[in-house]
Parts: sequence; structure tokens; C-alpha cells
Amino acid sequence: QGQMDPELAEEIDVFENQVELRKDGRVDERVFAETRLRRGVYGQRYDNGQRHDGVEHRRLEFPSGDLTKGPETLWDAPGMLRIKVPWGGLTPLQIDVLAELAEEYSDHVLHITTRQDIQLHYVHIEDMPTVMRRLAAVGMTTREACGNGVRNLTACPLSGVCRTEAFDVTPHSEALFRFLLGHPDCQDFGRKFKIAFSGCADEACGLVMMHDLGAIARLDVVEGEPVQSFDVYVGGGLGTTPHQAKLLAGQVPPGELLPTVQAVSRVFARLGEKQNRNRARIKFLVAQVGIEEFSRLVAEERESLPYDPQWTAHLEDGLLPEDPARALDTGAEDDGAGPAFLAWRANNVYLQRQPGYAVVTIPLPLGDISSGQARLLAEVARRFVGDTVRTTVEQNIVFRWVRLEDLRDLHAALAEIGMADPCAETIVDVTSCPGTDTCKLGISASRGLAGELRERLAAKSGELDEAVKGLRIKVSGCFNSCGQHHVADIGFFGNSRKSGGRVVPHFQVVLGGQWQANAGSYGLAVGAIPSKRIPEVVDRITDQFVADRLPGESFLDWSART
Repeated sequence: QGQMDPELAEEIDVFENQVELRKDGRVDERVFAETRLRRGVYGQRYDNGQRHDGVEHRRLEFPSGDLTKGPETLWDAPGMLRIKVPWGGLTPLQIDVLAELAEEYSDHVLHITTRQDIQLHYVHIEDMPTVMRRLAAVGMTTREACGNGVRNLTACPLSGVCRTEAFDVTPHSEALFRFLLGHPDCQDFGRKFKIAFSGCADEACGLVMMHDLGAIARLDVVEGEPVQSFDVYVGGGLGTTPHQAKLLAGQVPPGELLPTVQAVSRVFARLGEKQNRNRARIKFLVAQVGIEEFSRLVAEERESLPYDPQWTAHLEDGLLPEDPARALDTGAEDDGAGPAFLAWRANNVYLQRQPGYAVVTIPLPLGDISSGQARLLAEVARRFVGDTVRTTVEQNIVFRWVRLEDLRDLHAALAEIGMADPCAETIVDVTSCPGTDTCKLGISASRGLAGELRERLAAKSGELDEAVKGLRIKVSGCFNSCGQHHVADIGFFGNSRKSGGRVVPHFQVVLGGQWQANAGSYGLAVGAIPSKRIPEVVDRITDQFVADRLPGESFLDWSART
């Protein structure tokens, strides 16, 4: 384990002191709440006293008596700790430490979010500083993972190995993450600020169009020479009022990317809404002033910025490529394989642009992995890929730089630890937010629904029409869209309706979202359905799609037509 950054160590000491002051009643709860959120610490609900593990609801070992949902939840009740994983990059050592922490302080579960973060639930507040220090010792932080700041910076998990990307955005993602972490210009936002990087425009990649700010790599030929740059977008977002991001500036040179984002941050901090949280995201500011005026304000701000050597330090140091852990031997796959391997190979393996290597997706039901599985997975990673592991926004893990000649052995190793489910990039791999299991804002049990759908779809996956197998289903427990239902082929978000004088949990159905083209368009809400009827509704929708679609017609086009 490495040395902790002195500034980070001091911040954790300050937080630990704040916890003690809060215990003594010497710090107001509102002040403490802001402090803990900036350290990645969330409160969570306990009113149901249970958690859905993808198969069934199980009782929690923590008390649920008077630890109720909402403002009455005790301030020092076990809560959630969100850990930033910039661009999804993980190492086996970090996975080992996360597994240890899940066993010692949490409920033995690591949860991967739709923003490539990792969450530990049911951590006691007095244990948080110790957990933070152990994370920091292996280069991980919870700083600004929650609250009104720059959240985890996401990027396509294929960056650097993708066959269609303009160039590898990973080093630029890392540079921007480090530059903005704790930056003074990012401390006075009215709401959270989410950033994404994409290596290409046409694929789903970084889902730039649904972010507060996003950068899409481009490669142009100027006077016969390749020139790298970014198209920078601003003002996207989901939630109750989804907005598509607008082009702020095209062909931004890599050396201008960081100062451009800094200028955007300063404009947002100065002009963004502070009083009404419901109107405080940057998408509302961009819509209010218009993209032309916003672009002018950013350009003006950029001109006034004093030079900062951090803007280009990563370029001057050289953008070192990621190296494979294992050099090629034969460079070819072994002949002969059983049906289990072939199904896994068809869905979970992506051939890299580097000959002889592939990316392997390891699906995690509901984004969860047990601490025991995590330890075993870290050992598998050491054996096959080294430090080239990444999380994904679809709540999975990928191994990069897998030799084709190792695919069968890797499949066997994953199957041995129960992690070779051949459902990546298929309708079976349902995405879900935590919902009412742990989230105070949850209205409906999104994890319960996602687990039920996953089980049903997996049971009949062999019977599904090919046009249906590649669809995406995403579930949110409320309208905030943490499950990203707006960009799913078939999405659901929780709401409640009265029936016969009592409140009945429902899900609003959303159809025709676009995952490709960086989340190029959002779906349309078509009606609310009681939770227990959703599996039947999914069957009816997919059956109707198969029956009505024109030759070669996508679900997106079919839903728009019908």
C-alpha cells in the first residue's frame, strides 16, 4: 500500500473531528450534512429493514426499529459510502482492499453504480474515516463523490482499445479528474456536476449527451497530418426534465480542454441557481441564457484565466499507452469449445483493435459483487490481465487485454467462481438503481423488479427473437433516473398511485430511448403500470415489436413509428 497524499490525509482528519463534534452536539446537522456529503457519505433508508440481493429480500443485520426513512433517520445510523473510480479504472490490489472493507465495515457487498463508482452500504459513521484512509492508501478517494461538486468522471471502458475510437481519452480523463478534485472553482456550485468522456460520436461510448459536460474525441486530417481534438458539450441531464447537451465548442485542442472546463465551472458557480435545488443544475442555466450566450460567457471567462501549468502537464509528460500484462504467444484462440463457452464468447467478448487481444465483460446482477467473489476475481485478474480492469456504467466489470489464446482458460476460471454469465450486452443484463432498498428518495423497489425481470428473461433467453436479445432494460426507483431509464429501449421509473383507497406501487413505462450516439435521444413515457404486472408488460411489448417490426427495423424506429 502506498503513501497517502498529505492534503487528503488532513481532510480526513478534519472530517473525523467533525464527526466527534457532531456526536457532542457542537455542530449543526445542516453544516455536518454538507461536510459528510463532500466526503462521499450518504444517509440511507431503514424503514423496510431488508435488502434485495437479486434473488430474494433478506433481513438486514442492522437495527431497523426507529431508524426511519427521511429526516427522522438518525444522523449516526449506518449509511452509504460512495467511492470514486475515475474512468472506471481498477487494480487487483484495490479490489482486494474493497473486499476487506466490505467484510469489516459493510454487508459483504460491493455495489457498482451507473457512474462507474463503487458503493459500500451500512457503514457506521464513526468507521468512515478509517475506511477513507485505507482507500487513500491504495489511491482511491471518496472526495466530492456526493454533494454539490464534480462527481465521478466517467469514460468509455473501451477507451484505448476500441476499434472505432478517434483516440484514447483515458489520459485526458485522468488529468481532468485530478485537476478538478478539490479545485477552488468547483466549490460553490448549486448542484452536482457530472462529466463524461467519449472516444467516438456514433456509439454509446461515454453517453455524453446526458451529462452536465462531456467531451467527444475527434481526429481530423489537417494538411496531411492527423490532429486530435475534442467536441465539448454542456447542459445535458436526465431527471424530471431531461435535456440533451448542446455543443459548446468544437475541435478544442487537448491543451485547451482543462482551461475550457475550468471556465465552464466558474460561469456555473457564478450564475447558476443556488436557492431552488430543482432548478440548480447547469442544464437550466444553459437553457435560460441560450447556448450562444453561454458559449460567449465561457470564452470570456477563459480569456481571463491566469495560466496554470496543470493544463498541459499530462501532455508534456507523454501519454503512455496501457501495456498488456501478458505478451502474445500464438495470438490465436484454441480450437474446439463447448456451448457454454461459445455463448459466453458471443456476448461477453469484444475484439480489441490490437490484434490478438480482447475485452471481456463480467456481468454483475444488479451491479453487486460479494466480497468473496471480489477477492477471487482479483486473483483471476492478476493471472490474466494485471491492472487493466474497469467498471462500466451498466454496472459490470471488464477485463482488458485478454489474450485470445487465454479466452477458454479465463472462461473456466470465471465459471469456477460463478461469474461467467453469458448475458453481457443482452436484454437479460438489466440495469437498476438501489431504489427503496436503501435510497431515501426511492418510491418503488427497482432492484426487486430488475431481479425478477433478469430471472425471467434468463430462463427463456434461448427462445427470444434475435431482435429482442440486444434490447436494453433500465429501472429507476423514482423520477431522478439514476437507473438511466430515459436512454433504455424499455425503461421504468417508480411512482405511486391510489387504488381502492390505498397506495399501490407503480412503474411508469418509458419506450424508445437511444443508447447509441452517446445517448442521442430520450424515450417517451407511455403509462403507469402496477409493479406486479411489469413482467407481463415486457412480454407484451417485445412480442408486439417482433410481430410488427419492418425488415431490419430497430426498436428505436419501431417505437417512434408506433
